[in-house]
Amino acid sequence: MMNLHKLILTENACYKAGRTITVKGIMVHSTGANNPNLKRYVGPNDGLLGENQYGNHWNTYHPGGREVCVHAFIGKLADGTIATYQTLPWNHRGWHAGGSANNTHIGFEICEDGLTDYTYFQKVYREAVELCAYLCKEYGLTEQNIICHSEGYKQGVASNHGDVMHWFPKHGKSMDTFRAEVKALLAADTKEDTSEPVVTYPEKLTSGYYRVRKAWKDSKSQVGAYRVLANAKAAADKNPGTHVFTNDGVAIYPVDDATDSGTADYRIHTVVKGDTLWDIAALYLGKGSRYPEIKTLNGLKSNVIYSGWKLKIPN
Repeated sequence: MMNLHKLILTENACYKAGRTITVKGIMVHSTGANNPNLKRYVGPNDGLLGENQYGNHWNTYHPGGREVCVHAFIGKLADGTIATYQTLPWNHRGWHAGGSANNTHIGFEICEDGLTDYTYFQKVYREAVELCAYLCKEYGLTEQNIICHSEGYKQGVASNHGDVMHWFPKHGKSMDTFRAEVKALLAADTKEDTSEPVVTYPEKLTSGYYRVRKAWKDSKSQVGAYRVLANAKAAADKNPGTHVFTNDGVAIYPVDDATDSGTADYRIHTVVKGDTLWDIAALYLGKGSRYPEIKTLNGLKSNVIYSGWKLKIPN
């Protein structure tokens, strides 16, 4: 299962540019250097990555003097396990394609090793498949919306790079097998999902408002009404005890089904688009690094969560 973490490269000029896109596809890259360690590209050290003694990670204005930034990296943590690190908001315009795909595609890098280690390749390849399946679900895409950098060049939407087709065939894989595995994973998830329908709340409403108040029936407690969900959540954060409500009176952030007396062992958070376990732990528990407590309480085997899920949060 995908091992997803989040460390946004806020010092990178790409992030500071603050441009967003409508996501229409995913572009798979590989780094082109024999260094499988995430700390080479992602920093500073969060306790899992390990220390980059050279400080040459991409959380700098122009890494290595270049205008580059991707949405995620896949590679090794300090303990040798494989993980994915989200490094830009998914709908942020990245600098990864060298062409018009920057305006339409999420781009992520797989950290290369010497290209001969089959075990390492299998692990990062599978992690990439699961990341793409996750993003397809989040943005209503299919496997046909996934390309690699070299395919992007042939389509005229990316610069002339060979990744990932200089690597995948060495281990019997191609972008066609990659897309087929994403398709199979999406189909398997659909067949196995017997839970209630997933509800995804829009980031911006065209009619009505997200209302921030203590209770839906207590209109006098309202502190504001917002079209943009992020603004409503920020207002709720600044006013403890308030919640964000949809037009029909459903509390979506933060949701607390525990009793007012605080005797329950947990609270409930309903996952909305863009949430990660790290962010949820930071919100409720004070530190993102406490996310394993949420995983354990909910019996989660991976860090992947989906919109509409109700998660128990330790008190």
